[in-house]
Amino acid sequence: MKIAVIGAGSWGTALAQVLSGNGHEVCLWAYESELVAGMQANRVNHLFLPGVALHPALSFTNDLSTAVTGCELVLLVTPTQVMRGILGQLAPALKPKCLLVNASKGIELETLSTVSQIVAQVLGEPALQYYVALSGPTFAKEVAANLPSLIVAGSHNQAAAQTVQAVFSNNVFRVYSSDDPVGVELGGAVKNVIAIGAGIADGLGFGHNTRAALITRGLAEMRRLGRALGAQDGTFAGLAGMGDLVLTCTGDLSRNRTVGMKLGQGQKLTDILAEMRMVAEGVKSAASVNALADRLGVEMPITAKVYEILHCDKPARQAVLELMSRDLKAEQA
Repeated sequence: MKIAVIGAGSWGTALAQVLSGNGHEVCLWAYESELVAGMQANRVNHLFLPGVALHPALSFTNDLSTAVTGCELVLLVTPTQVMRGILGQLAPALKPKCLLVNASKGIELETLSTVSQIVAQVLGEPALQYYVALSGPTFAKEVAANLPSLIVAGSHNQAAAQTVQAVFSNNVFRVYSSDDPVGVELGGAVKNVIAIGAGIADGLGFGHNTRAALITRGLAEMRRLGRALGAQDGTFAGLAGMGDLVLTCTGDLSRNRTVGMKLGQGQKLTDILAEMRMVAEGVKSAASVNALADRLGVEMPITAKVYEILHCDKPARQAVLELMSRDLKAEQA
C-alpha cells in the first residue's frame, strides 16, 4: 500500500518505521526542511528519534501534496492544534476514498473539536466513512526498538478499521479493531491531562497511593466525558483508555508526566516548555478538555485542577488540598 505519514515527530517516525518494515511504500512528511534534508542524508531523525536507523525504503518530503498524492492511506501525526490547517492543505491532493488514520491525541482548543470532528468540518461528513482513530499504550522509542506493543484502531466503518489493523500489524506490533472512534480519541486526549496531574503528584513527593487514586479517578472522568459524547464505556477499560492512562501516568518516557513532575518540583511552565523540543499535548488539552467538560456539564475535578495549575498559576499543593476537601460522596465510575 502507498502511505503518507504526516508528521515526523517521534511517534510519526516510529509508525513510519513500522509501516516500512511491513513492506509498504511510505513517505514521511516533516514541517522542517532541514529535518528532511538530514533524514535523507543520514537516515536518522536526529531531532525527534535519535539513534534509530531509518528503514532504507522510507522516503521523505517537505511538500504535503507530494506526500499524499496517490496514497491509499494517510496517517496524521501532527499536533492536534495544527490539524485543521494541515487537512486544509492536503485536501486537494487526497485520493478519493483514501483512508485517514489519526494517531494524534488532543482536542482543538479554539473549537473544542476532536480530530474526527475536524475531519468532518474540513473534508465533509462522508470522509468519516474512511476515518480511523489509532491510540493505545505506546511510547515511540519502544515501538521503534521493536518491543512488543498493542494498540487499537477505531472506526464507524469496520472494514476501514480492519484494513488498518492488517496494514499496521506484525509480530511485535499488534492492532485491535474497535467500532468506537470517539472513545478511542477521547481516551488519548484525556489521559495526557491526567498524566500531568500524576507527574505533579510525583514532583510533590507523594506516593504510590496518590498515583493509583489519580489513575482510577482520572479514568472515571474520562468515562464521564465519553458518555456525554456518545462513546462506549468499554473502550475506556481497554488499550485506548486504561492502558494508555497507566502508561502515561507511570512511564519515565511520558512527556506529559515529565511536565507535571517539574511543575510539582517548583519549575515554571514557560521554562519547562522552553526546554522541550517535542510537544506535550496535555498542556493545551488541559484547557480544551476542561472547557469541553464545562460546556457539557460533566464533572471532571482532576482535569479542572490540572488546568488551574497550568493556566491559572494555582499552587499545586493548594490544588491537591482542594481536591481532598471536596464533599464526601459515594464512588461512581
